[in-house]
Amino acid sequence: MTNAIVMSGIRPTGFLHLGNYFGAVRNYVRMQDQFTCYFMVADLHSLTTHPDTKELKGHVARVLAENIACGLDPEKVALYCQSHVRETTELYLYLNMLAYTGELEKTTTFKDKVRLQPENINAGLLTYPVLQTADIILHRATLVPVGKDQEQHLEMARNFVKRFNHRYGEVFPEPQAFNFGEELVKVPSLDGSGKMSKSENQNATIYLSDEDDLIRKKLMKAKTDAGPTAPETPKPDYIENLFQLMRLVSAEDVVKKFDEDYDQCRIRYGDMKKQLGEDMVKFITPIREKAESIRTNPVYLKEVMEKGAEKARKSAEETMQIVREAMGLKYY
Repeated sequence: MTNAIVMSGIRPTGFLHLGNYFGAVRNYVRMQDQFTCYFMVADLHSLTTHPDTKELKGHVARVLAENIACGLDPEKVALYCQSHVRETTELYLYLNMLAYTGELEKTTTFKDKVRLQPENINAGLLTYPVLQTADIILHRATLVPVGKDQEQHLEMARNFVKRFNHRYGEVFPEPQAFNFGEELVKVPSLDGSGKMSKSENQNATIYLSDEDDLIRKKLMKAKTDAGPTAPETPKPDYIENLFQLMRLVSAEDVVKKFDEDYDQCRIRYGDMKKQLGEDMVKFITPIREKAESIRTNPVYLKEVMEKGAEKARKSAEETMQIVREAMGLKYY
């Protein structure tokens, strides 16, 4: 294990999907043997869009269970709930004094949420990148495994770090995106309209909790066309999306076969979707079954959360001692 510190998190809003796995969780699993890792269930973040908390406990349990089922080891990492580390909100308050309304209003995610929930444009939604920065730098993390949709937030985090350090002294390192030298993965929606989402078109998203037949059904409905009419024809976006999904879960020779079929104008999308369906089922089924076993074991989940929070609070308090000293907030 190196001295580098990793931090990232996932909101407990609904079910984890294929995009969450390849955009974040896969990296978590690969990092845990090499770095000091803090992985967080972002329950406070979820309140910006899901203020009704009746189902929050169940969602937190599901996210924890699915992360562990994907290979995350609570003994190796700090796996904790955001609300269990109170220092997060203290640092969030301080960072808000360094954040400007204009820059927050320009973030892509804020504009997207305003479009999706015009009746609930709350201050927490606006300052989401500030809280996200607090999550990261609370542990003085330098590496953040994030998906493409979070790159703008990470750039904002670096800006907030620079402002804090300029005003109060060199306290925080600047966090960087990290994906083991690969491009950040953006998993496409099955309808060709963007990336997979927890909250938008559920029929176009493959969830880690989907049953086998549902996975097959969703993939058979994925958008296709009549096929190319000339050799070496460039793939439309929605066809490239199918190939990208296949590259994630299928064997190389399988992908190569369908690539060649497409280039030679003999592609049969029905056969391709059936193959992709079987490969996707083979990939997701063991994750789903293990996650369900963990999710229905509340004693174990409580133990995971308590151990994770203890690790995270120790790191957070060390950081906040330095922050208060730097800011001149220690009066005796």
